[in-house]
Amino acid sequence: MNLRRGLVVSLVFLFSTLVVAAPNSEMQEGADHLAASIYTGPAMRTLRELSDGFGGRLTGSPAYNHAAEWAAEKFRSYGIQNVRLEPFAMDNGWVRGTAHGQLLPPVSRSLHLESLGWSPSTPAGGVTGEVLIVDDVSPDAVKALAPKMRGKIIIVDVGKIFANGWVKVLQPLEASYKVFKDSGALGVVFPSSDRNNVLSASDPNWSSGLLLMPGAQIGMEDWQLIRRSLEHGPVTMQFELQNMTTGPIQVNNVIAEIRGRELPDEWIIIGAHLDSWDYGTGAQDNGTGSVMVLDVARAIAAMGKAPRRSIRFALWGGEEQGLLGSYAYTQTHLKEMSKCVAVLNTDNGAGHPKGWKVESRKDVKDAMQPISDALLKDISGGALSLETTYDTDHGPFMLQGVPALDLWVDMSHYGEVHHKSSDTYDKVDPIDLKAGAAIVAVTAWAIAEDPKPIASHLDHAAVAEILKKADLDTLLTYVGQWKP
Repeated sequence: MNLRRGLVVSLVFLFSTLVVAAPNSEMQEGADHLAASIYTGPAMRTLRELSDGFGGRLTGSPAYNHAAEWAAEKFRSYGIQNVRLEPFAMDNGWVRGTAHGQLLPPVSRSLHLESLGWSPSTPAGGVTGEVLIVDDVSPDAVKALAPKMRGKIIIVDVGKIFANGWVKVLQPLEASYKVFKDSGALGVVFPSSDRNNVLSASDPNWSSGLLLMPGAQIGMEDWQLIRRSLEHGPVTMQFELQNMTTGPIQVNNVIAEIRGRELPDEWIIIGAHLDSWDYGTGAQDNGTGSVMVLDVARAIAAMGKAPRRSIRFALWGGEEQGLLGSYAYTQTHLKEMSKCVAVLNTDNGAGHPKGWKVESRKDVKDAMQPISDALLKDISGGALSLETTYDTDHGPFMLQGVPALDLWVDMSHYGEVHHKSSDTYDKVDPIDLKAGAAIVAVTAWAIAEDPKPIASHLDHAAVAEILKKADLDTLLTYVGQWKP
């Protein structure tokens, strides 16, 4: 008899838990309204304005600054009153100039070459030297090779060095630049990993500091030619870079807020980075994410009913240099971070959506499951992944213990355009873009409307455990965004 009573009590408790966890009819109605607004809304037109109108939005450049002002005005045009530009500091501003390079006789050939981001200029006329390949940046290997570096141009075999990922290699790679310079090397060159001499020429550092010496990227096929030519004797190359650097600058994040009707001091934040590299027009990385944030703000503002909690919308600067804008925001707003219920981030392009990554938070996965099943599954967003990443702007919030959701999409073709001149508007599928935005909108509404927070904040020790399991703790300590 006691066993039967216990079973009945357990079933009643389980049923009541499911009823509470499952979205109610009012939430379902709001979700349907938001999804319809997104699918019939102007997301593609907004993306075209951003990507075609401003092009590549390198952090701190005139294009970025104008895009930030445009985005702030977009938020205001949706009827959102609380819109502001929040500044953060960068060590250096940088704008790409001209670049050219060539191999000198006996192998005479023009090179597909561009400046690495945040590279200083060469002296007028460029630098000329024999090529020296470095394929091991461990301190002992670099030290052993140092006597051969004077007057040479170093080509870093990044394909070999990054073969097992970049997390453990970044610190010794950055340390090697000082050895190169102090040993008398003239410049450093990174080969591209993309076929057909396609370049991306992004920044090899995690910061906004200048490289210690002129740095360039060359095409894959040019790199292979150099390797083959070295089998027959020395190879001499020349390159010249002319870039503009400004020293310390202030850059703006764009922040908008819809105040909550019942719990205004509690807030969720929906973010994406507005900046891009300057080779293409930054359509997939991260024009699509920025437009998702803008269109979600538009759709929620148009509902005519404020959410229970406040919702903040953020377009970050400095993501490409190491999540600088979002990290600065968490530090500036540290005292109110305990009131941040969740962060939703979108920065993986507009591939076909799957759902959300929940950054090793099983409690967040369990809390999201009813929302995913009831509201997201039918709009291609019902999947949940426990994968942990620190490659975009949810990361600094995760370090504060905030429940973090990063939009999970199919990225099988993302590498074809990532940081390249091919990252343009015409590569974006309208349906996938709107599906992703609908998932963000519905998820944000469900979390903001729930009387209870989606999950608790983790303490420092619990965050440390996640970082250690993901092999991220050493890297984040090195770049100064985590204190063990």
